[in-house]
Amino acid sequence: MNDVHTLQRQQWVPRPIQEVFAFFSEARNLEALTPSWLRFEILTPASIEVVRGAKINYRLRWHGLPLRWTTEIVQWDPPHSFEDIQLSGPYRSWHHTHRFEETAGGTRLTDIVRYSMPFGLLGRLVYALSVRRNVEQIFDYRSQIIRTLFG
Repeated sequence: MNDVHTLQRQQWVPRPIQEVFAFFSEARNLEALTPSWLRFEILTPASIEVVRGAKINYRLRWHGLPLRWTTEIVQWDPPHSFEDIQLSGPYRSWHHTHRFEETAGGTRLTDIVRYSMPFGLLGRLVYALSVRRNVEQIFDYRSQIIRTLFG
């Protein structure tokens, strides 16, 4: 059984790639892109430079459970892409690819998230009951905010 799940989203915004990439390059902006029900907070000092090797620490609540999450930027190619992975956190694995492409007078953003759950059968059950839906809701919210911010 394949326990790696994939979520892929694309969105076009009528803004230049440099502007869009700059926004996503600022770790603090992730808080604005995350639904308030997660009570998401970046713990890493504001001065962090987002480049390959940067580690970012977060705190959030998932259905009332307090969680800590640490990610690392493992690929950095401004203004075209970057990738982050989970070093520690709620998933067995998490790999998020962010792509930015100049097209049609704006920028196409592509998110590809590959993730898997811990805890074997229990993890598969929790995924089926809520995690899949929650991850989709988070990216739906993110899409709405991006549309509002970038037109």
